[in-house]
Amino acid sequence: MYNRQNAVQSLPVPSLWGIDAEIAGKPIVRGTITINSLSGSTLTGTANFRGNPIPIQGTWDENSQSIRFDSPYASFAGQLTIYDDAGINVRHLVLSGKFLMKPPSLQAGESGSWIATTDTVLTGPPINTGALPPVGVFLTSDLLYYTGRRNSRRFYR
Repeated sequence: MYNRQNAVQSLPVPSLWGIDAEIAGKPIVRGTITINSLSGSTLTGTANFRGNPIPIQGTWDENSQSIRFDSPYASFAGQLTIYDDAGINVRHLVLSGKFLMKPPSLQAGESGSWIATTDTVLTGPPINTGALPPVGVFLTSDLLYYTGRRNSRRFYR
């Protein structure tokens, strides 16, 4: 189980996250989220779904490990979960939750779920090793490392 008292900084800043969002179980968008700054509980960054970064602003609550942020097209809310893999010295950080599309989006009023992931080097003792991360971790990590993994796949053909 995750123990907040052992975590020095649970939300890395700056950080790049792969994100996948779906409505009614159907993928609607994949891309990246960049968290550029965190001052107090206020965060700023960008979302990049179609090649053009758009601003995001929101809040981070360290005590509840919850995030809320808005883009011009949607509002997102979610929770942080951490999975440590001591065998490869990696800490997987997973944000997941719900979103609501808003005007001027053509899907205004529709809601869905999202998952975003990033990873860091595991420093110190692992804090959550009891469960496997959700499948979305591997999908969204492909968004972060697509170029390198795409090039390495040619060796397996």
